[in-house]
Amino acid sequence: MLANSEIIFVTLIAALTAFIARYFLKDTRTPVASLAAENSDPLSFLFDDGVLHHASTSAMQQFSLAPGTHVWDDLRGGMLGQFPDFPERPGVGATGSMKLRPAQSNDRVELEMNWRDGMCWVQLNDVAENSNQSGLSARETGPMERCVRTMVQPAWEVNANGRVGWHNDAYDLLERRLGTLQDGNLFSLDGTKNTQRCSAINAKGHKEWFEVVTHQTETGSMNHATPITALVNAEEAQRTFVQTLAKTFAHLPVGLAIFDRRGQLGIFNPALVDLSGLQASFLATQPTMMAFFDALRENRRMPEPKNYRSWRQDIADVITAASDGQYHETWTLEDGRTYSVQGRPHPDGATAFLIEDISAEITLSRSYRAEVEQFETLLDTVDDALVVFSSTGVLTFCNAAYRKMWGQNPEAAFADVTVHDAAKFWQDNAHKDTDWSKLIRFTTVIGLRPVDNFDLTLTQGTKLRCTLCPLAADATLVRFSQNASTVVPIESGAPADH
Repeated sequence: MLANSEIIFVTLIAALTAFIARYFLKDTRTPVASLAAENSDPLSFLFDDGVLHHASTSAMQQFSLAPGTHVWDDLRGGMLGQFPDFPERPGVGATGSMKLRPAQSNDRVELEMNWRDGMCWVQLNDVAENSNQSGLSARETGPMERCVRTMVQPAWEVNANGRVGWHNDAYDLLERRLGTLQDGNLFSLDGTKNTQRCSAINAKGHKEWFEVVTHQTETGSMNHATPITALVNAEEAQRTFVQTLAKTFAHLPVGLAIFDRRGQLGIFNPALVDLSGLQASFLATQPTMMAFFDALRENRRMPEPKNYRSWRQDIADVITAASDGQYHETWTLEDGRTYSVQGRPHPDGATAFLIEDISAEITLSRSYRAEVEQFETLLDTVDDALVVFSSTGVLTFCNAAYRKMWGQNPEAAFADVTVHDAAKFWQDNAHKDTDWSKLIRFTTVIGLRPVDNFDLTLTQGTKLRCTLCPLAADATLVRFSQNASTVVPIESGAPADH
């Protein structure tokens, strides 16, 4: 038999334990009190340092657990099938709480844990009742549940062990479309990223892309997936298009510089490096338009400004004109080269500059003009009067002897002088017996023509031989030959322009 002192000691220990349990339940489990009013015997357990200290009658019957005999692992073994996230140890620390959802979404229960110091209380709650505990009425939870169930975006919860637990209907549809096993992870997620792009192959063998947003929770993570297949395909098409353009621009002899809406260089081709003399490493840093033109000036690849004080304003005017599509200038550089520079607006506020080396064209044009001037000077030394008509019958050239003989300067006329105008003028200053229709027919015939000639006499008495010669491009040369001793120039008062 126990001594009186031992009986008193056991009694005190039992009373102290009851007091602690009552204090714990009263202080930390206020929702349980309201729950007990609805259910007189909920499934609840109380553990003390991992040993079952108290359990409701229904809990002991359902799990076959007895206070003082079973421990935390015994309850965990019976709960893992329904709650895969059931912790290996009861909660530690001064205070804390945790709620676990079952693996099956149609299982409408929730496991609630509360602990303080070494005491841990575990209770199974109905989901609807738990919703009321959170302060939401059935009228509020109904629309929320329907909203989650009918969401277009797949949403699912992953527990600490990496298994999929709760998920909505959109997730189920996605699983069936992708052919993924039930409760299997659809994507390989990187736990260190909150937002990431993931792809999966559907049952038809097509790749689908999703943007997955992950929110970490105390039991694992909640994930939301947004389909972005169309966006990814559009980005891929854009990259392919840009690569195609880049390959095309790489073979262009024209330097191309495209600045984005912020005024930074976005695209350039190798020809720009050669024409500008700037390093590709500098262009790759995406300089601004102002920095780009500054570098051109320092590299002597644009005309020196007349006034350095207004340099910045001049460049600002160039940028403004290019943005309006009105900039087109020819730059003559110190080394003799000539650049044609154009500015064009591009979509989305971008601006493109085209730089072309036209030195060869300018040199050829200058050489051509010099040869033409030399040829005209040579023809001016010929005594015979020469006049050339194009295939359309327009007077294109006459020498000094023609202007002196006929007193006419077609170059001073405001309008083009045609063969009909010239023939009428010649007819007015010659005898009427001359048939000028032959000349008109000769100049208007296209193709091979034999050389023809006829004689005429001017009103002053000068006899002339008119020779009609075909030229290249169906042009016609009219040549008036005369005897110098009998030349009497037409008076300056005669009409000169027709």
